[in-house]
Amino acid sequence: MQVKAKKSLGQNFLQDEGVIAEILRIAEVEPGEAVLEIGPGTGALTEALCAREAELIAIELDHELVLRLQKHFVDSKNVSILEGNILDMHLASLIDESSFSEKGYKIIANIPYYITAPIIRTLLSLPVQPKSLTLMVQDEVAKRLAAPPGSMSLLSVMAQYYADVEKRLFVPKEAFLPVPKVESAVIHICPKRSYDKEADRKFFRLVRAGFSARRKTLANNLSSSLQVPRTEVEELFEILGLRKDIRAQALSIADWEKLEALWQERFS
Repeated sequence: MQVKAKKSLGQNFLQDEGVIAEILRIAEVEPGEAVLEIGPGTGALTEALCAREAELIAIELDHELVLRLQKHFVDSKNVSILEGNILDMHLASLIDESSFSEKGYKIIANIPYYITAPIIRTLLSLPVQPKSLTLMVQDEVAKRLAAPPGSMSLLSVMAQYYADVEKRLFVPKEAFLPVPKVESAVIHICPKRSYDKEADRKFFRLVRAGFSARRKTLANNLSSSLQVPRTEVEELFEILGLRKDIRAQALSIADWEKLEALWQERFS
């Protein structure tokens, strides 16, 4: 029975078996490995993970799809289908209550493009981080997430602060039903830093200020947003070897870390 996609949930169901095989290859899913799947949809990727004998928890928002998946996988003892919104669920507790926190786990997801950023922020701030995240996202978002210094954004700084991010696969829109209006891509994210609520709050307060007005220089943004004289901001830039007219998108993660450390030392 064909499932009708719901526009309100941003549904486009992955159908291409070649793409599914590539996702499993990129994620390097081994037999018996723990996997959290977000947005299983009609279960095409879920089926492939089940065939790999993965210990699988799949979270789906659509009630009708949840019932369909639960019926289909009723005899699969290694598959749990849960209903819920990934942004509202207490994922940390779910992971703690499973064996995932002890054995380690991976995340694979085909997530609605309109909530990509908040989902990635949520997943990277988990107390027990996954070994890796293999995510299907809009191609333009994949480019932003993996952008190098010179083309950075608040989104790319957020992702690359916590993890190594790499665009691994371009996915044509014809791989989905219904066919979306945009092309897609698979990104591979490997966490490298644990979430620290207080330290990260200070770091991103500075980063958000730096990106507050994209057409302005970093010095102007920091000065106006954080109410620090521009001359004092430029003094920090001189110490760090940064140009006075540099813009936020030009800084690397290492540059931001050095700037934040010096900022805390000078102005906290």
